[in-house]
Amino acid sequence: MSYTKRVLIAEDSSVIQNLARKILEFQHYEITSVKNGEQVLQLLEKEDFDIILLDINMPVMDGMECARSIRKLPDEKKAKTPIVAITGNAKNYSEEDFKQAGFDDALMKPLNFDRLVEVVAHLTE
Repeated sequence: MSYTKRVLIAEDSSVIQNLARKILEFQHYEITSVKNGEQVLQLLEKEDFDIILLDINMPVMDGMECARSIRKLPDEKKAKTPIVAITGNAKNYSEEDFKQAGFDDALMKPLNFDRLVEVVAHLTE
């Protein structure tokens, strides 16, 4: 039996965080949730995750800055963790902006939950 994949969700909207959590838990993922990018980096010091879902607009540290920081981590395994952007302002960023920041994929709000499950499954295979 394969182990449960661990998903870290960084999202300041409790509604989106809770919906994503419920959808992914239903797919048997283990979910950890935080409210900003700084909390993501603090958690990564202690724990490993199979994928990170990052909201772009969060207080303290936004998703773009957080993704760049993750990619620079000294632990190579953690630095290569798949990262997916979650954004309601796709118009403000190009696909190239997300790639340069280190994202593997991007999901637009309102979230399409079938696409969320598909992207998480694909990037954690």
